[in-house]
Amino acid sequence: MSKRFIIYTAEDVASHKTASSCWVSRRGKVYDVTSFLHDHPGGDDYILNYAGQDIDGVMRDGDEHDHSDSAYEMLEEYMIGRLGTGATTVSDDWEATDDFHPDDTDEAQDYEKNQFLDLRKPLLRQVWEANWSKAYYLQQVHQPRHLAEPARFFGPDILEFNTRTVWYVVPLFWGPVATYLFFRSALQWTILLPAFTAQPVLPWKALSLIPTISYGKTLACFFVGNLVWTLLEYLFHRFLFHIDYLLPDHPAFLTLHFLMHGVHHYLPMDRLRLVMPPALFFTLQTPMTRLAHLLFPPAMANGIISGAFAFYILYDCMHYALPTYLREMKKYHLAHHYKNFDLGFGVTSMTSS
Repeated sequence: MSKRFIIYTAEDVASHKTASSCWVSRRGKVYDVTSFLHDHPGGDDYILNYAGQDIDGVMRDGDEHDHSDSAYEMLEEYMIGRLGTGATTVSDDWEATDDFHPDDTDEAQDYEKNQFLDLRKPLLRQVWEANWSKAYYLQQVHQPRHLAEPARFFGPDILEFNTRTVWYVVPLFWGPVATYLFFRSALQWTILLPAFTAQPVLPWKALSLIPTISYGKTLACFFVGNLVWTLLEYLFHRFLFHIDYLLPDHPAFLTLHFLMHGVHHYLPMDRLRLVMPPALFFTLQTPMTRLAHLLFPPAMANGIISGAFAFYILYDCMHYALPTYLREMKKYHLAHHYKNFDLGFGVTSMTSS
């Protein structure tokens, strides 16, 4: 069986520059020469002087140190991987325009050049079977690609179907939920309601009983929910979805990162993956809404949740925004993808840090 080589970045190599872990690179290949240090005819100090660096120039420099053909052959025995391309599309001088629409990626050329993901094949299995270092994965996943049609995640159609969501599914599904919780909250400020499972349609039947003051209390909770969502959006985006540098260097964690948020940076214009599938958001919101009901009375909790859900709908549909202010929010978020993915984590808040 042939040896499976890993694709590394120059930063990966540069981080191994000690006697206990000494890597070098040459002509696009990466070598772990740690075990060779004491056997080097010129002494280990000579290699350590160039540890973590490209050594092609110094090996060909006869005045510095002459190397025979057998030295190059021996070096190949220590090869552990290859250097990936350092080409980038994200740039600090990028500016969004109203009519911004990037060119489509040439799938074959992109794969041949970067050896990352073949966009012509299902993506998830490729990530799971990855032969890249974490650093190379993060470098590549933050370089946006664009396709005329949505990329495929899975081979089986039934699995693939569940990864695609048309944008209007979000307001159609969660809009009625937020509206129901708003009126349920207003009624709960007025009378004691039975459990939802006992009489789920009761709020609609008793709207005439709700006084103005109850609507005022619910509206105040609704605005608190707006603030709660803005804060959660920022915190989750920055400290969960962008846990990049704390991510363990293992295919399972890279796959989880790719599913949760990496794909959104890799394919930021994939029209069927710009919003979250209802089943996924339901899973993520469940612990948060339960916490709200533990901390607050039912009327207050439902009002806050309705406001948070309303801002979630705004957050997801922002990717398709048309009004002027929302276009500015979209430009701000695009800069997070194309200018600096370590800034601009808040979307509805337009927070820069």
